[in-house]
Amino acid sequence: MNDEVTQYISAAPPWQQEVCEKLRAMIHEAVPGMEEKFQYGKPHFLKNGKHAAVVYVSRDKVSFMVFNATEIPAVKGFIRSMGKGERKCADIVEGQETDYQALAEMLKKTSSAL
Repeated sequence: MNDEVTQYISAAPPWQQEVCEKLRAMIHEAVPGMEEKFQYGKPHFLKNGKHAAVVYVSRDKVSFMVFNATEIPAVKGFIRSMGKGERKCADIVEGQETDYQALAEMLKKTSSAL
């Protein structure tokens, strides 16, 4: 666990801390050996030195983004495409029920080739 990532999460409001900690645990469980780095002001998760995921907090949500996701379809209201579709993002708002298992499966698929 990276201390800067821990500090970033600790600085968020309580509900966002809870979401970030769930995402962090899910990431490490889904892809063992994932490396944490604090880059560009956000927690990044790398597999074999390559970016696999990012978790970031904004005013009213927590976002979970995966890379190498061209083959993952966007799902209205759950997963949105970013860039040219090579990144996918789930935005989690306060009180929202979140399918962490679905996010874990998406991360496993997108990071399998890294």
